[in-house]
Amino acid sequence: MSSALQSCDAATPIVSAFYDRFPYPGDPSQDGPPPGYNWRWCVETAYAASTGAVPSRCADGEPLKILDAGCGTGVSTDYLAHLNPGAEILAVDISSGALEVARDRLQRSGGSDQVQVRIENRSLLELEGEGPFDYINSVGVLHHLREPESGLKALASLLKPGALLHLFLYADGGRWEIHRTQRVLMAMGVETDEQGLKLARQLFETLPKDNRLRRNHEQRWAIDCSADVNFADMYLHPQETSYNLDRLFAFIASADLEFAGFSNCKIWDPARLLQGELLERALALPQRQQWQLVEDLDPDISHFEFFLSKGKHFRQDWIDDSELLAATGQLSRCLKGWPGNYLLDFEMTALELSIDQVELLKAVELAPGTPLGCLPLGWDSTRITSLARDLQRQQVLLLSRGKSPTT
Repeated sequence: MSSALQSCDAATPIVSAFYDRFPYPGDPSQDGPPPGYNWRWCVETAYAASTGAVPSRCADGEPLKILDAGCGTGVSTDYLAHLNPGAEILAVDISSGALEVARDRLQRSGGSDQVQVRIENRSLLELEGEGPFDYINSVGVLHHLREPESGLKALASLLKPGALLHLFLYADGGRWEIHRTQRVLMAMGVETDEQGLKLARQLFETLPKDNRLRRNHEQRWAIDCSADVNFADMYLHPQETSYNLDRLFAFIASADLEFAGFSNCKIWDPARLLQGELLERALALPQRQQWQLVEDLDPDISHFEFFLSKGKHFRQDWIDDSELLAATGQLSRCLKGWPGNYLLDFEMTALELSIDQVELLKAVELAPGTPLGCLPLGWDSTRITSLARDLQRQQVLLLSRGKSPTT
C-alpha cells in the first residue's frame, strides 16, 4: 500500500488489510448482467425519486459522470454500469484484494462493455482533480473511516451543483446486539483473521439458545452472514461508527449538503406502525418529528440510506398542467415485464397498468423527446395529465422539464 493511502485516514491501513483478507461484499461473480435491479443505482430513477424529475443532462444523452466511492468487490459498480449505459464511471477502493474481484465481476458480467469504467486502488479522500460528478454512490463506506466528516466533505467537493450523493450509514437502534457482540469479541482479544472468524462463529453456537444476542443473530442475520466475508464484516470489523437521526443530520450539516430524502422512504412512514387517532396525531407533526417517532418505535432499523444534494434541493411536483404537458417522458429502466400491463415496478412490487396507461407509455417510447402534450394520441389534455401523474407517482414514467408548453 502506498504511503499516500496510509496517510489519508487513521483507520485506512487497518481497514484496507481487513478487506484484503475478507473481500466484501461476498456476492459471487456471474456471466451476464446482475440479477434484477436496484433503482438507487440507476441515476435517472434516483433523480426522479428524490427530485421528481430527470435532469436535462441525463435526458439529453450526455455521458453521466459517476463515482462509486468505496466499491469493494464491485457489486454496486456492476449495477451502475448496467443501469447507466454510456456513463463514465470511476470506482475506487482502498482494498486491492477487493478490486481484483471487482475487475473480474465487471468483465464477466459485460458491465465494462456498457460504460467507460476505471477501477482504481485509491482513497475517496484523495480524488483531487477528478469529477465533478453527476452522481456519487457511497454505500457502507463513510462509517468505516476514523473521521467520517472528512470523507463526507471530500465527496461533497466532487459533486456538480445540484448533483446527488447516495449514502448508506449504520443506525444505532438496529445494531445494538451487533455492537455488544463486537465489544465482547474485542474484550476477549479475538483477532480479525480466520481464527477470529472461527471463534466468533463459536460464540453464537456456545451461547444459550434463549440468549438474546444468539436469537437476534439466528432470526435476523444468519442468512445474510452465511458467507464468511459477510459475517466478518458484521462482527469483526476493526472500525465502525453508527448514528441516530440527530447525529445524522448534524453530520450532513457538517458538509453543507442538503437532505434530499430517504431512499427507503417506506420505512420512515408512520403509517407502517400506527393507525387511527395515533396515526393522525403522528402525521400532524413536522416531518423530522415523524421520522423521530419511527426511529423510537422501530428499534430494528439498522441503517440509514438517503440522498444528499449539493445546493438547494428543489422538488418538481408536476401540479401545473402546462408544465406537465411540456415535459418529456421516458420509461424507467427499473421495470420488469414491459411491454405489458403486468409489471414489477422499481421496488420489485407487482403493478397492473390500465389499457390507457400502456398506450401512453408506448407513445412515449415511440416518440422520445416529444412533449407529452404533443404525443400523437388524439386525447384531450386532461386525460393525458391524469394518466401521466399516476405513472409518474408510480415511478414508471420518468419526466424531464420542458422549455415551454406546446399545443
